[in-house]
Order: sequence, then structure tokens, then C-alpha cells
Amino acid sequence: MVLNTIRDADLTGKKVLIRVDFNVPLKDGVVKDDTRIRAALPTIEYILSQKGTSLVVMSHFGRPKGKKNPEFSMAPIGKRFAELLGKPVKVAPDVIGPEVEKEVKALKAGEVLLLENVRFYPDEEANNPEYAKALASYGDIYVNDAFGTAHRAHASTEGVAHFLPSYAGFLIEKEVKFMAPLLENPAHPFVAIIGGAKVSSKIGVLQSLLKTCDTMVIGGGMAYTFLSVQGHKVGKSLVESDYLDTARDFLKAAADKKVNVILPVDHIAAEAFDENAAPVAVDAVDIPDNLMGMDVGPKTIALIKDAVAKAQSVVWNGPLGVFEFDSFAKGTLDIAKAVADCKGTTVVGGGDSVAAVNKFGLADKLSHVSTGGGASLEFLQGLPLPGIVALQK
Repeated sequence: MVLNTIRDADLTGKKVLIRVDFNVPLKDGVVKDDTRIRAALPTIEYILSQKGTSLVVMSHFGRPKGKKNPEFSMAPIGKRFAELLGKPVKVAPDVIGPEVEKEVKALKAGEVLLLENVRFYPDEEANNPEYAKALASYGDIYVNDAFGTAHRAHASTEGVAHFLPSYAGFLIEKEVKFMAPLLENPAHPFVAIIGGAKVSSKIGVLQSLLKTCDTMVIGGGMAYTFLSVQGHKVGKSLVESDYLDTARDFLKAAADKKVNVILPVDHIAAEAFDENAAPVAVDAVDIPDNLMGMDVGPKTIALIKDAVAKAQSVVWNGPLGVFEFDSFAKGTLDIAKAVADCKGTTVVGGGDSVAAVNKFGLADKLSHVSTGGGASLEFLQGLPLPGIVALQK
């Protein structure tokens, strides 16, 4: 997959329209986590370093459902953006209309204008060509650096690209650089660690990565559906009965391809799904009827660590237990540390596993931590992401 990137563009004297992902948590009008704003800064600073460029920035925030709602205004985000950028950022009063057009026209070299929330109009999510054309009129060049929304065919992520020369920013370029090889030609041995609650939400990723991986680790709540089809007792653990055949077919396909599948061989269980539930060690594959699996046990952790230590490529998507509850976080923590210590290329994608590496302070020890939950999940499924397809050469 080869993208047009901003390195390919002559930005001199150009007005650049950029789509970023500034959908950040706010509390009492203050940005609580500015990770996504910081992630876009290298691209923004590069654009502004080119001679005579000015910048029109667009993003969504929250779910205003196509209506102008001050609760979802970009103004407080613009304030934090300006602080991080170290220069003034003007927040436009709207997304489209004569007043915004006037402000865009008045932009001088080096100046930055942040549009209001693009989702204040239903035309954004409907990818209305007229709305996309209005947005495109603000720039000579379009740059997309919002990987977190690249899986959505919206006006500001896909529609605009039909009206302007379009390029990927550094963030999207980095996401594709680390994730595309996992689906095409990873360094071997390649270990995929896929966790999460449900088979239904991860089966696409499992099937996609089965084509290239040597070892597949299946953890989290979905592991019990797989153990169940193998004839094991899983107690009160989560089992998706309508996915039993899917799980059975997957295990057969893995065996046919000689992919080593690691499922839990022991567990940390509890009588109820409760933060204060007492952890019970189950030193066997089968779980007693009165218990439910909440985390992987020490023998399972040792098996996974051994596979990860030998790996040249690792992708991790989804926690191995209920890591939000401290009593059931050890499996996820130990595997996060093992992945961080791996000498190969290590990629973490998906909201919960990213939250886990951030919680444990390990993000800087990994080759790449994806900024897009849903987008990275769809990418790993091998699905085309509309916002990225629009940037391909």
C-alpha cells in the first residue's frame, strides 16, 4: 500500500486544509487527555514550516447528531491546541457559510484557523458532496491525518479528497507503515495476541491474521467460546452459543495451516463479575460450575511469554482479562510487559489494549501504538478504510 504523503506535496504558498482527530475527553471545559492533539502536531508543524503556508484545521468532537450544540464546540479544544502549538489558533464561528469563508480568505501565511465541529451538520456523516465541496473550497491541498476516523466515509475524511489533491499526514503514514506489513509480509515468527470479550467482534481480525501469523493467542472473554467447542467446562464464563460453529471452523482452519493456537490452560476466576469479587486460582483448563473466568493463569502467561520472546513481529489487540479490575489485571499486565520487552516489531491496536499499555506506562517501549480503535480493528481485518483509500497512489 503506497500513499501520497505530504512529503510528495509542494506546499509553498498554499492554503492547506487538514483533517485531524481532536475528539478528546473534556471535563468542565478543559481537555483531560491531549494525546490526540499531540499526535497531530508533527504534521501541523511540518506544514507551517513550509514557506507561505496557512492552515485550516477540521475535526469532529463527540456526537452532536448533526445539530449545532455548544456542548460539543471545538473552542476549548482550540485553546489547548494553541497552547501545544505555541501560537494563536482562531476558532471559526461555524463550519460553513459566508462568515467562515471570510475568515479563511483573510488567513495570512503562518496563521491557523480551526473550524467548528464538522458533525454540527448531518451532511458530514452522510458524506454529502455539496458539504464536502464547501469544505474543499477552504484549501489548495487536502491532508488527512485522522487515522481514528479513516474507517468512516464522511465528508471531511473521504468526500473532500474528490475535490483537492490529497495527501496523508505523518500519523496516517506511520499507522500504515506498521500495520500493512502484518497483513502482507510480516517478519517471522509472527505472534498475534487477540483478546476481548466477544468472538463476534474479533472473528474478522482472527481470520485475517491467520493468513500470516505463526502463533495465535486467543484470550479474554472470547476464549471460553473456543474452549467450549473443544469440550472443556467453562463454568459461568461468557460463551456465545451462536458462534460455536464459527469457533470450531476457525480452530480447524488454524490446524490445517499449522498455526499454533494458544488458549488458556489455567485461569483466575471469580463467582461473579464484580470488581470486589475474590480471585480464585483454577489450575486446570476446566472451570468449576460456580465460577467464571476473569483472567489467564500463570501457566498460560508462561506459554504466551515464551512465544512472544521468540517473535520477530507481534500484534496485540484486546486485553486478556478484566484488566479494569485490579484483581484480574495481572495477565494483561504481564503480557504487556512481555510485548514491551520483545526485540521484534511490536504493534498494539484497539482501544482497550492501548488503554492497558497507557495504564501500565509501557507505550514508549513499543514500536507502534495505534491511535484508532475502530480503524485499527478494521485495518487488521483487511477491510479497505475509505479515508486511506482516498490517499493511495
